[in-house]
Amino acid sequence: MLATVVGSLIFINHRGLVEIFPQRIRNLWNEWELRGAVIVSLSMQIVLILLGNRRKYIARDWLAIVVWLVYLSADWIVNVSLGVLSNTESTDKNGLLDPKYVIMSFWAPFLLLHLGGPDTITAYSMEDNELWMRQLLGLSVKFGGAFYVLIRSWMGSPFNYLALPMFIVAIIKCGERTWALRYASSDQFRKSMVPRPDPGHSYAKFMDYYTSIRAEGHNVSLEPVIDEASIVLRQSWKAVANSIVPDAAILQKAACFFGTFKRLFANLILSYQDLESSRSYLHGEHMTWEKAFKVIEIEVGFMYDLLYTKTIVIHTYLSSCLRSISLSCTIFALVAFFIIDKSSYSRVDKSITWLLLFAAIALQVYEIIVLLSSDLTLLWLSKHKNPLVDRIYKPICCLQSLLQSFYITPAANKRWSNSMAKFNLIRICLNDKPIKFSGILKFLCIYELLEKQQFKALDNVSADLKRLVFEQILVKSRNELDISLSRQLCAQRGDQILREMDCFDKIGWSVETEFDQSILLWHIATDLCFYIDLNKKSNVIETPLCKESKSLSEYMLYLLVMCPFMLPNGIGQIRFQDTCAEATQFLQEKKHISDENKACTALLQVNTDILPSQVKGDRSKTVLFDACRLAKSLQALETEEQWTSEKKWEMINHVWIEMLSFAANQCGSINHAKQLTGGGELLTHVWLLMAHLGITEQFQISKGNARVKLIRS
Repeated sequence: MLATVVGSLIFINHRGLVEIFPQRIRNLWNEWELRGAVIVSLSMQIVLILLGNRRKYIARDWLAIVVWLVYLSADWIVNVSLGVLSNTESTDKNGLLDPKYVIMSFWAPFLLLHLGGPDTITAYSMEDNELWMRQLLGLSVKFGGAFYVLIRSWMGSPFNYLALPMFIVAIIKCGERTWALRYASSDQFRKSMVPRPDPGHSYAKFMDYYTSIRAEGHNVSLEPVIDEASIVLRQSWKAVANSIVPDAAILQKAACFFGTFKRLFANLILSYQDLESSRSYLHGEHMTWEKAFKVIEIEVGFMYDLLYTKTIVIHTYLSSCLRSISLSCTIFALVAFFIIDKSSYSRVDKSITWLLLFAAIALQVYEIIVLLSSDLTLLWLSKHKNPLVDRIYKPICCLQSLLQSFYITPAANKRWSNSMAKFNLIRICLNDKPIKFSGILKFLCIYELLEKQQFKALDNVSADLKRLVFEQILVKSRNELDISLSRQLCAQRGDQILREMDCFDKIGWSVETEFDQSILLWHIATDLCFYIDLNKKSNVIETPLCKESKSLSEYMLYLLVMCPFMLPNGIGQIRFQDTCAEATQFLQEKKHISDENKACTALLQVNTDILPSQVKGDRSKTVLFDACRLAKSLQALETEEQWTSEKKWEMINHVWIEMLSFAANQCGSINHAKQLTGGGELLTHVWLLMAHLGITEQFQISKGNARVKLIRS
């Protein structure tokens, strides 16, 4: 078995250390090796249960690194511990079973319990879900190793019998995790949403009947009939009035839509009725951008829970029964351990056993509290208005609020980070300084990653940006559902607004090129226009149109540099590094430049009458001075077309929102799902919002289940 092999390797390693470490150190290591491993394993479970679910709404690198290290180390430390147990001498000098080994063997089911993991995290990434069969095989081997340890220690003592209920708890926990991983795997997730085979009405019987009627001499005609029972009718139901559950109506509507739109993450097709239902809701008279994004936010939270936690397993009546059994077994083991005679065991081992039992109960109670304050529980409560539910929910809310105030439980009302990372090319070139210990970092192959991370800025997604995005997408979706029109809307990447504002002939070249090149061009041009208006002391730079255009330009550049897999295929990385190299070279030649304002002013002073491609050729992919040409063309609109600065920034803002929408639709569903573990992306929310409004290619036009019947005359 794997545990035995690992234990043998460790034992061999110890034999190899004999000549290096003194006897006292070796004795101390042998005495505390297993004890330390068990305590570390428990500590890792506490870290995972506290931090595992927080990455849903915290977009911080330190959190991702900590969870990653602990998640990967948790299984390893259990393997090591079981290996040590398997190879520890079970008898004393007299050949009798050692009491120390008996109590340590009682720790084996706790190690298996830790393998089951907390409810807040089952998979660190999407790839972990695909390995559920490997996880199941590994669990089988480890359970075999734990039973081997139990058999070796069996002497009919109370400790041997106490291990049995803890094995039941471990089996339940590991079974839940394996089932959750299996359900979230791509094949099973897709299969769970594929409808049952529908052969339709029997064509052969229909034609036999048709032939027999014709043979009798009757004239036969076909009349279409709509099978109303087969049409999926979306009721515009209202939430049960419940003042306790906040946003009950929105929560219920989001849950209703999630049952449909989660199919997008499996690359399945939506029906006409699905889209018409969500469109009518979002086009409602009292709809606001706050409600719309709240619905999307809740759905994104549901999706994260389904893919990376045990949500799909624990919110069932069977799971409630199993949770009761688990908690009862653990409490029984604690009470029994309190009663039995423990005089023959060391104080340290008894203390560790007490710690394992109390921690097992505390963690299970903690999971119940988190479960009761989850969105799915709130959804259930919002549909059941009665005094008993109110009396149960109020103390749960108070306890949850208390624990949140001490950062013990995750925030129940947060489904994503509501943040967006940003990159600014000019700022990077001005502060391009080598990282310390670059030689070591390059040897570890992490220099480039850390170099990019130091320039990343994290900012909140503002209310103005959400409003602007919602308003523009809402306007585009006002026409009737049509697949050809939807494809046209999905393909717009800034060209449509330029045509509508009669400036495509002048600057349309900037959006007809490769998409990554358009992002770089408009990013630099947006910066240049911003500092031009800043130097003119124009009030337009304080408007949402200007601020959010600059935010979107920096967010799209971040996606190009750090998340190129979320954008259409291209050579964006090459263009970015060549543009950065040319900008750095230019700024180094202008030694007096120390800030972004001066840098932009100097760039605009360069004569660009001759196309840069004619001077530099096609070898270098830089677009720095092409962006300067674009910025000058944008400024020329104010004089030639007599535009105001507000109109110019309105056009720039619309271009960026079209680019954002285009990128959202081009990004694969699997990449949207992967980004949920990093706090979520604005791009994912825009993608779902567009799909709810019918701007997606993943639907089919089918307004009913039409068939025909025979009419005799």
